[in-house]
Amino acid sequence: MKKNFLIDNKVFFISLFVKFLLFDLLWALQTTFTLFSIPDLYINTIAFAFLFSLPIVLTKNKKIHVALMLLLDCILIANLMYNRTYNTIIPFDSYFRIGNLKDFSESVIDQMRWYDVVLPLETLFFSILLWKKKNKFDHSLRQYAYATGLAFALSAIIILCRGGFEKAIEKLQTPNSYTCVGPVYTVFGCILYDIIHENEAYTDEKKQMVEAWFKAQPQYKPLGKTIAERRNLIIIYCESLESWCIEKSIEGKEITPNLNQLLREKNTIYAPYVLTQVRGGRSIDAQLMLDAGLLPIQNGSYAFKYPTNHFKTLIKAMKEQRPTKAYLLTVDKPIIWNQKIIGQQFGFDKMYFKKDWKPTETMGPQKNLADGAFVEQVIEKMKHGEIWKNGENAVIQMVTYSGHSPFKLPETMQKMKLKETYPNKMGDYMLTANYTDDALGKFITYLKTRKDFDKTMIVIVGDHEGLAADRQEICSSPKAKNIVSNHEYTPFIVINAPMSLRYEKVMGQIDQYPTLLQLLKLDNYPWKGLGQSILDTTKRPVAVGSKLNVEKSDKTISEPQIQHAIQAFDISNTILKYDLLK
Repeated sequence: MKKNFLIDNKVFFISLFVKFLLFDLLWALQTTFTLFSIPDLYINTIAFAFLFSLPIVLTKNKKIHVALMLLLDCILIANLMYNRTYNTIIPFDSYFRIGNLKDFSESVIDQMRWYDVVLPLETLFFSILLWKKKNKFDHSLRQYAYATGLAFALSAIIILCRGGFEKAIEKLQTPNSYTCVGPVYTVFGCILYDIIHENEAYTDEKKQMVEAWFKAQPQYKPLGKTIAERRNLIIIYCESLESWCIEKSIEGKEITPNLNQLLREKNTIYAPYVLTQVRGGRSIDAQLMLDAGLLPIQNGSYAFKYPTNHFKTLIKAMKEQRPTKAYLLTVDKPIIWNQKIIGQQFGFDKMYFKKDWKPTETMGPQKNLADGAFVEQVIEKMKHGEIWKNGENAVIQMVTYSGHSPFKLPETMQKMKLKETYPNKMGDYMLTANYTDDALGKFITYLKTRKDFDKTMIVIVGDHEGLAADRQEICSSPKAKNIVSNHEYTPFIVINAPMSLRYEKVMGQIDQYPTLLQLLKLDNYPWKGLGQSILDTTKRPVAVGSKLNVEKSDKTISEPQIQHAIQAFDISNTILKYDLLK
């Protein structure tokens, strides 16, 4: 008599079931254990464990099963690493761009954790069990089909009770359960959601949702004609620069002495509590918010999914106001974050990439130009009129590189020496921030010598937070007390602004766009973005972060106002998906 399928094949099923649960546990260690209170997780895990048992049932080959286990290890560990930075599973379309990782190899390696090894160790353990089992296995296809069908039927019933597959996943898109989606519906269920979701039509319901949101959005208010004119704009995106290191000293030395000095000058605007809102696009998401007033998409990067979209940007707004030439300066390759195509769509006329700079002082695995050398060469090109000729109205956007994780600055580039030992990454981060600050100081000093400086406004921002999954460990150290923030805040600094302001409340990266519209007197430009200017006295001091975490500086913020801020992500996703700004 044949043995029961579950008894005879328990090694295969259990090995897969345990692997998926181990993945869930490792995921929870860096997010929340709330996911284990959701019953769907266990049903879906059982269903997929049965599904991935199919190769051994069909082939009766133990080597096939072990190979599948190793492949799953690679996929699951890759998603754990991705989640430590992006707070989600790897989007489906990103699997086809794995070649881009070679430019971020140090950052990728930095996201590995020693405990990830439990997944391949689990494979090794069950492989030994399989090889010790000498008897032949009874792979009853009928019993396998019954067991698998029952598991998926239970999963389907639960999903239908939640309104269907898409609704079930969308119901988890809340501040408290946002990170549970990957484990509950598995990596493969999320990939299926990506594929299905991509083909949705733009319905009347979606149109009404967008219109209702904009109707509830506070109206844009011009500052008036009394503020001084600024004809030139320089935007500097500082890689991973967080606010906590500004106006702070370590071992009696200022971490960012040049920025500190600039904050004390007249006509400077400083907002230290800009909540990070980037998602899967990281640096290119930061540009989307500041340049174009849109929030990042739910999964992946708009730069790859919607590169040929029509965008309304600050660059285009300045060009409409008066003849202006726009320059994009980056030390990366054109393909990184699809920067060249996005730059064209944003309205840049001339773009400089890695090949356009001399490799005089480099860092990182791809030997990209370090910030100090980058600034020196930009200044040289400006002096020779290659960039920003005398008398020319210009928009210049610079993207720095040295602040990339893991913040390993060569000793020869360090401008500050630390005697004490600090928690993992904290010391390296401070040294890197100090180095970038030194480069910024030299650049601003040069700009002040130009005849057109009085008509020039300089914006310095951190493109996103930098400490990511290491923040909790760093903040738990006594040496980080009163220095490192446990919040994901980046700085928003405007130098030579037509007014002075220190904004001490929470704001989002999305609020930078309308603020700059006001400061540049671009009031007639039709697209006002999805944020609200910090210069507006009715500004709501609330922001929704990358993980849908809500932060506010005023207890009177109402629940409808919070929901309006959360829904802005859906509105932006819809605008980008259907190219509604064309």
